[in-house]
Amino acid sequence: MEKSHPVEAFGWAARETSGVLSPFQFSRRATGEKDVAFKVLYCGICHSDLHAIKNEWGNTSYPCLPGHEIVGVVTEVGSKVQKFKVGDKVGVGCMVGSCHSCDSCGNDLENYCPKLLLTYNSTYYDGTPTYGGYSDIMVADEHFVIRIPDNLPLDACAPLLCAGITTYSPLRYFGLDKPGMHVGVVGLGGLGHAAVKFAKALGVKVTVISTSPAKKKEAVERLGVDSFLVSHDPDQMQVAMGTMDGIIDTVSAPHPLLPLIGLLKSHGKLILVGVPEKPLELPVFPLIMGRKIVAGSGIGGIKETQEMIDFAAKHNITADIEVIPMDYVNTAMERLAKADVRYRFVIDIGNTLKIT
Repeated sequence: MEKSHPVEAFGWAARETSGVLSPFQFSRRATGEKDVAFKVLYCGICHSDLHAIKNEWGNTSYPCLPGHEIVGVVTEVGSKVQKFKVGDKVGVGCMVGSCHSCDSCGNDLENYCPKLLLTYNSTYYDGTPTYGGYSDIMVADEHFVIRIPDNLPLDACAPLLCAGITTYSPLRYFGLDKPGMHVGVVGLGGLGHAAVKFAKALGVKVTVISTSPAKKKEAVERLGVDSFLVSHDPDQMQVAMGTMDGIIDTVSAPHPLLPLIGLLKSHGKLILVGVPEKPLELPVFPLIMGRKIVAGSGIGGIKETQEMIDFAAKHNITADIEVIPMDYVNTAMERLAKADVRYRFVIDIGNTLKIT
């Protein structure tokens, strides 16, 4: 343990590229004057947690203690904290630090700061590793803490801190938020189902594009999508050609972009928010023939994340979750790799994280 960190903490971490998580004793820093400390009650499992613990992006430092969809209740605040008090419901998403002086930070886009500090698998200012939310306690600078409105259930809102903002932000930024527009959502998983819910709340017509015909009934009847396309059915795809203003592509496995570009109207926008571990092929001719855009978008700034959570509270948007005990996490990761979850695992940290 780092000597500079006096607060004993406990969580589950991966030690090497097998990605197997197991109990891990570590320490957190004392609550600084601008810090908020909170007891973690729930933490969502994001697909990027799976990539990270297995070092699939090649940048993991071990031990790796993942989790960036973290919610809980404040236990202590620093002397200069203004926004939070003990007992408040709060959350921390994907980031815990940024430079506060670059153009991105100045425009409330800390997520694009070149010196962004991630909630886990980064090195904090004091030289120690950052550890995520699969743990009993969390401490973060108040700037990076989100207030959770009272009417949102903590377990089902946890995934919004990553899956929610990752899909809300591009809908807003790329102007795919006007009633009557037609937006496609590729992949009906953790991110995809959040994209559907936010798009519907914004008054947009939504089509889900999926490789799984079995998901159609659920998508139409329960999530209220307007139409459902099976991406490997050429007839269905042909009929939908040129009908969409934009597409949010949430798929994190290699897949062809050409059919998706074909679904867009002229000036349509294909926004990638999933992160495949291998580069995708980008056919240029169909882009030129319709002045179409392929873009990327990553989470959102703190101001927009708070806006998203408040919007979710107003419209009763929560993630569809399967709550699991901490000791089920390795099985959950295996199921996540097979896309066997509707649609987000959330770990019940408060009740099941036992200190061993």
